[in-house]
Amino acid sequence: MTNEKVENPFRVLPAPPAVPAARPGAGAPADADQALREEVERGVLFTTVGGMVNWAVNQSRVNAIWPLGFGLACCAIEMMAIVGPRFDISRFGAEVFRASPRQADLMIVAGRVSIKMAPVVRQLYDQMPDPKWVISMGACASCGGVFNNYAIVQGVDKIVPVDVYVPGCPPRPEALIHGIMKLQEKILKSPVEVGPLTFHPKKKKQKGAA
Repeated sequence: MTNEKVENPFRVLPAPPAVPAARPGAGAPADADQALREEVERGVLFTTVGGMVNWAVNQSRVNAIWPLGFGLACCAIEMMAIVGPRFDISRFGAEVFRASPRQADLMIVAGRVSIKMAPVVRQLYDQMPDPKWVISMGACASCGGVFNNYAIVQGVDKIVPVDVYVPGCPPRPEALIHGIMKLQEKILKSPVEVGPLTFHPKKKKQKGAA
């Protein structure tokens, strides 16, 4: 085990000025000041307004994802299973399936998309308020699957933008939950727009970067 000093990722108070040692019997004011300084540093963090707004808004979005309640094919059965007690998607705040696109911010395309259904899927997407996200669930929704013919759209990304692809035919509920977790990671890294202002998340500096 090495004794390397770990750099504090947060800004801390400047080092106190050197205080001459107290005479014996006169108390220890330096120790009291140091204890007070350490107590303050444990409860105070320094950040920017943009960083705080971005963190608060994205945390609320991540922990309150409302999917749109519709399914297209057999993948919808696996999507329904995540709401049950065995998988319990409510742990992630994503169990509130909405019947109206105007109250949903996540579209889970579960199943193959036919040419006749494509305009309906696009209309539902357009009716969802911003910000909104799309998960392509299963091989049929992602690339047409085994239905390589004129009747099936060869990938739902041809009609709506897709944020996360979940492979499988059909994928298990655990795979869809993993896709939702990946979407949460993407939301946390996304910028927040508040009126004319745009707040970007704080980017970590890579090793070796100038």
